[in-house]
Amino acid sequence: MSDRFSFNQATANRWAIPDLVAGCVDAGVTRVGLWREQVADFGLEKTAALVKDAGIEVTSLCRGGFFSKPEWYEENRRAIEEARVLGAPVLVLVSGGLPPGSRDIDAARRHVGDAVGRLVPAAVEAGVQLAIEPLHPMFASDRCVVSSLGQALDLAAPYPAEAVGVVVDTYHLWWDDAVWAQIARAGREGRIACFQAADWITPLPEGVLLGRALPGEGCVELRRFRAAVDAAGYTGPVEVEVFHADLWARPGAEILAATIAAYREHVA
Repeated sequence: MSDRFSFNQATANRWAIPDLVAGCVDAGVTRVGLWREQVADFGLEKTAALVKDAGIEVTSLCRGGFFSKPEWYEENRRAIEEARVLGAPVLVLVSGGLPPGSRDIDAARRHVGDAVGRLVPAAVEAGVQLAIEPLHPMFASDRCVVSSLGQALDLAAPYPAEAVGVVVDTYHLWWDDAVWAQIARAGREGRIACFQAADWITPLPEGVLLGRALPGEGCVELRRFRAAVDAAGYTGPVEVEVFHADLWARPGAEILAATIAAYREHVA
């Protein structure tokens, strides 16, 4: 198994954490990306002990952010602490959409930058890098006002790279003709904190959040992305993160095997 491959928990989101860990051990997978909800269900300390005992590295924790909510500061402080306990070097931030009743997307983006800045001291103390993830523009109103890698880098720019980086997610960025120059910029600035691979399929399902597919099933030039982040100096994990109801309905071990095969054929 490639030492860069990381299996993001969302790809088999019905797999309980003990089964996920056991399945990864059986498959020779040594890296996983975890989600806060599933970690909370099993228990933070129990999860940290389980992955450590299994020799599995947690490559990222999803997710913090959602800065449009009134309780954003306290919630993100908790998320940073959870990442520290799990040994996750990266906390993925999804910014959140427009505040209720607002149409001012510029102000919402400025708030994201200010909010990230307020979290920097806690992140530095915990040894966790905050990673701003741009999402496809169709999610701007309700989930993420950060829609391009360039916007994410601009928001990260005032802060040290070791504290604030960005996520390069193929599903969300494949459409942008500026992404290649922005990946190169992210490399120069030392800000590629996380690289996630998934394919884009059409027609999108009714729940557009579930429109991701395994590598090779859609239209994204996945190996071009992987080569671009490599050329930018990124040598870290390659997470495969897929949300799709049909995939989730399969047994966890089968999902993992299919993910490994797709990664090897279309990403590595």
